[in-house]
Amino acid sequence: MPEIQMTERQTEQLQAAAFRALVAHLRARPDVQNIDLMNLAGFCRNCLSRWYHEAAADQGLELSDPQAREIIYGMDYKAWQAQHQRPATPEQQASFKAS
Repeated sequence: MPEIQMTERQTEQLQAAAFRALVAHLRARPDVQNIDLMNLAGFCRNCLSRWYHEAAADQGLELSDPQAREIIYGMDYKAWQAQHQRPATPEQQASFKAS
């Protein structure tokens, strides 16, 4: 397979599009619990919001943790928790502790 030549800008645009697709997918799937994401993939929506916050700080932008979470969740984090978050089962907690 031939190597694809891209500019840095093209690479960043593709990465940004993939990130937007991931965030849209997670917003569309509130049934997928953060603990399940952590247990299966090692990251969750909160990780994404933390990385977003850190990237903003690296750019010299002031973005609060709640603002970063709202960008990822598409709503206030507390509202998302109230609407979508279920208590973790003992099995989920055990899997999280083991990983």
